[in-house]
Amino acid sequence: MKSRSLWLITALMTLALLGVFVMQLYYLRESYNLNSRLFEQDVNQALTAVVNKVQKRNIASHITRKDFEGKEQREDALRSHTDSIVAFKVRFRESEAIRKFKQQQQVIDYLNAQDSTIRSMYMSPIIISEEEFKLYSGNSPSGNDLKIQVEDLTDRVSGERIGVRIKPLLPKPKRNLQIGGRLPDTIRYVALSPANMLPITIHVPSSDPDLVAKFKIEDAKAEKKYEIGLKSLYADTAVLYNDASLDLVRDVAQELTNKDIPLRKRIPRLEALDTLIRAELLSKNINLNYDFWLTPASNRKNIIYQKVVNADELAVDKNTFSQVIFSNDVAIKDPGMIYLRFPSVNSLIMSNMFVSMGSSIALLLVLIFIFAYTIYAIIRQKKITEMKTDFINNMTHEFKTPVATIMIASEALKDPEVVEDKSRISRLAGIIYDENIRLGNHIERVLSVARLEKKEIKLESNPVAVNDLINAVVDSMSLQLQKRNAHVALSLNAVDDIVIGDELHLSNVIYNLIDNANKYSTADPQITISTKSSLQKLIIEVADKGIGMTKDQTKRIFDQFYRVPTGNLHDVKGFGLGLNYVQDIVTQMNGTIKVHSEKDKGTTFEVILPFKRNN
Repeated sequence: MKSRSLWLITALMTLALLGVFVMQLYYLRESYNLNSRLFEQDVNQALTAVVNKVQKRNIASHITRKDFEGKEQREDALRSHTDSIVAFKVRFRESEAIRKFKQQQQVIDYLNAQDSTIRSMYMSPIIISEEEFKLYSGNSPSGNDLKIQVEDLTDRVSGERIGVRIKPLLPKPKRNLQIGGRLPDTIRYVALSPANMLPITIHVPSSDPDLVAKFKIEDAKAEKKYEIGLKSLYADTAVLYNDASLDLVRDVAQELTNKDIPLRKRIPRLEALDTLIRAELLSKNINLNYDFWLTPASNRKNIIYQKVVNADELAVDKNTFSQVIFSNDVAIKDPGMIYLRFPSVNSLIMSNMFVSMGSSIALLLVLIFIFAYTIYAIIRQKKITEMKTDFINNMTHEFKTPVATIMIASEALKDPEVVEDKSRISRLAGIIYDENIRLGNHIERVLSVARLEKKEIKLESNPVAVNDLINAVVDSMSLQLQKRNAHVALSLNAVDDIVIGDELHLSNVIYNLIDNANKYSTADPQITISTKSSLQKLIIEVADKGIGMTKDQTKRIFDQFYRVPTGNLHDVKGFGLGLNYVQDIVTQMNGTIKVHSEKDKGTTFEVILPFKRNN
C-alpha cells in the first residue's frame, strides 16, 4: 500500500469518526432539551395540583359540619362528584394536548413528505419567502430572470479539474421556515431543473385540505364530547342538592366573591404548603431541594409567606416556576401567585441522562479503539509486506549462488578433457553435492518455519543434557567460526543441565543464536556461552560484542522476515526467519527468551527452560 493511499484512508476514517462524534453531541443536546421540557411539564403539573388542593381547602374552610348535619351520604356523593368533575377536566386537558400534538405531528409529516418529494425531483432546492420570491422572479412568473453561477469541480488530492456544477445565484435567506410559527399559505422553493439545469420555482401548499377537514371534525367531536360529559356531571351534582344545600352553596359563593377577604386568610394552613408541594413533586419522581414563596399577583415584591433555604434573596430565574392560585375566580381583586424555585435542576437532568451519556461515551471509545487498531494493523501489514519483499530478494540471492555453482560444475563435466581426469570429476561432483546440501538446507529452513506456523511440527519430549549439546553445536560450527577468527568462551556452570525437550530443535536454537553472534560482529567475534541453573529452571546465555541493537530493533527481532540493518556489514546473509524460529521452539518447550542489547556494544540472548515440561 502506498503512503498516499494510507494517508487518504486515515483522513476518511478521521472524518467519519468526527462525524459520529458530532452526531453524538447533537443527540445528547437534544436529549438534554427533552428532559428539561419534561421536567418543566412535571413541575407545572405538580403546581397545578397544589393550587387545586388549596382552592378545595379554601372552600372547605367556609363550610361547617352543622350545615351538613345528618347528610353524610350526600356529602360523600357530593365530594365524589366534585372530584369527578375536576378529574374529567384534567383528563380532557391532557387528551386535548395529546391530540393537538398529534395533529401538529401530522402537519410536520406532510411538510416533510412534500419536501422529500421536491428534493428527489429537483436539484439544490432552497425554501424562500414571498418577498424573496418576488426578488428572484422579477416580472417573470416562470423564474427565467434568475441568475446562475457555474462552479468548477476539482479533485481534492491532485487538484485537476474534473467537471462543473451549476447552481442558482441566490441571496442569503432573510429567515427560515419554522413549523412552530405561523405558516404561509404557500411554501415556495427555488431549485435547478434536472432537464436543463436552469433555475425554476416550485409552489407547495402549506396545509393538506384533507388534514384541515379532518382536524375540524376532530375538534368539533372533542368539544361536543366535553360539553356532554360536563353537563352530565353537573346534572348529577345538582340532584344531590336540596333547597337548603343550594342556599348554602350560594352563601359560600357570595363569601368567596367578597374582595375584602385578605389573601392570607383564603389559604388555610400556610405551614402545610411545604408538605403538599413535596408530596406532589415526589409523585412526579422529583426529589430535589426547592424554595417557594407566595405573593399577590399585583405586587410580587410583597411576600406573604416564604420558605427559602437555598438562597439569601428571592430571585426569579430560569429554574423558577409560578402559578396563579385562584385562577378560576373572576371577581377576586388579586388571585395571588405561588413561586417554586429549584437551585440544582441540572443534577436531576444529568442523572436521568446517565445511561444515554454512558452508552455514547462507550461507543465513541470503541470507535476510537477500532480506528487506532485499524491504522496500526494497516501500518503493520505494510511493514510485513516490505519485509516479505526483502525476504524474497534475499532468498533469491541465497538460492542463486548454489544454483550458479552447480550449473558451472555441470558444464565443466561436459568438457572431454575433464571427463578424462578422474580427480577433477571427483572434485566437481563434490562441489555439486555440497551446493545441493546447501540449497536443501535453505529450503528446509523456510519449510520449518512454515510448518511451525501451521503447528505441524510436534516436538519430542526426551531428556536433553544441555551442556553436552552446546559443546556438540560449537564443535560442529568450528570451521564456520574459524573462518572469521571467532573466539568462543564456554562457561557451562549449570549443575543440573537436564531438560525435557526435542534435542534436534534445541540444537537448532543454539546454532541460530551462535550464528547470529558470529555474523553480527565487525571483526574477530567475541562470543560467550554460559549456562546456570536454579531449582526450577535452566538459563542459557549467548553474548557477543558485536554491532548491537537499538530498543526499537529489539522489539521487532522476533518478527518474521525482519532483519536488523547491518550498516557496513554487507556480507551478512539470511532470510529474517532464524530468531522467529528460535522463539517458536522455545515457546513450545514452555520456555521464554529475552534479549538485552546496546548499540555498538553487543547483544545477549537469554533462554529460560523449565526442568519439567508442563502438560
